[in-house]
Amino acid sequence: MKPSRALTWAVLALLILIWSTTWAVIRVGLRGIPPFTGVALRFAIASALLLALAPVFGVRLGRQPHELRIWWINTFLTFTIPYGILYWSEQWLPSGLAAVIFAITPLVTALAAHFALPAERLTARSILGVLVGFGGIAVLYSGDFQSLGGGQVARAAAVMLIAPVCAALSNVAVKRWGGGIHPLSIGAVPMAATAALMGALAWLVERGRPVTFNTPAVLSLLYLGLIGSALPFTLYFWLLRRQSATGMAMINYATPVLAVAIGTFFLDEPFTLRIVLGSALVLLGVGLAINKGKRSPATEDQSQAIEDRGPVIEDRSPSTQD
Repeated sequence: MKPSRALTWAVLALLILIWSTTWAVIRVGLRGIPPFTGVALRFAIASALLLALAPVFGVRLGRQPHELRIWWINTFLTFTIPYGILYWSEQWLPSGLAAVIFAITPLVTALAAHFALPAERLTARSILGVLVGFGGIAVLYSGDFQSLGGGQVARAAAVMLIAPVCAALSNVAVKRWGGGIHPLSIGAVPMAATAALMGALAWLVERGRPVTFNTPAVLSLLYLGLIGSALPFTLYFWLLRRQSATGMAMINYATPVLAVAIGTFFLDEPFTLRIVLGSALVLLGVGLAINKGKRSPATEDQSQAIEDRGPVIEDRSPSTQD
């Protein structure tokens, strides 16, 4: 059963609010903690909380079909590769610009979903939403690459493009094979694996770098681990099972809007007509992509059949809860 429209929008709004702030908080944490160490500690904190909550909610791990496959996909495509790249890139990229680059996720998601998910074929309206949202992103940062300058910034921006591609592919994979798998399982185990993998990588390449656990660094770790990871990813995977992968990916269009606002009010970045126009286009794109209009009866039947697979799988394990 899908959640109500009001609940869907409330969860989406909360996810957008949280993930709009994490970009700046990552920059704060990087002042004292090297990137790969930061990723490892962030997801160690998040996975510890979620794994502790799993027995409380009666979630038994590894019991559902495709669960192991989803664990491996999420480990690499949702967490290890994207966040390793993101933290590394934000050593040079401004947090708002990193959020904007990540906002190409919906475009890749829409293309991948068109081929992998029968119920999510591209329609004229969804294509328009993607294009309008991307146009808003282009307006927001149409001049930033030139003004930033520097070879390292350009290289970091280029490498950063890998992260949203991985995230988009994981969105489609979870939508295709994640039916009936509890959101705690989808998030907790891959986060724990990511913490181990990134911890090993940090030990190899960051052993000579100082780690400073001052107040800003510790607070950023706690915020990113608990508020920025454990809570939103659980909500995200819960909602992804009930909404289209393309529509959910539109979160990445809306987060740069607030990221720009955070830069304006807390980092003294200018607020211009370009920002106003770009923000309006982004929000319009979100609305167009999520509300695709009336679909054909064949598409509706196909979509409902796919959605109905989740509860059938869940019924095999009485302890699994929504």
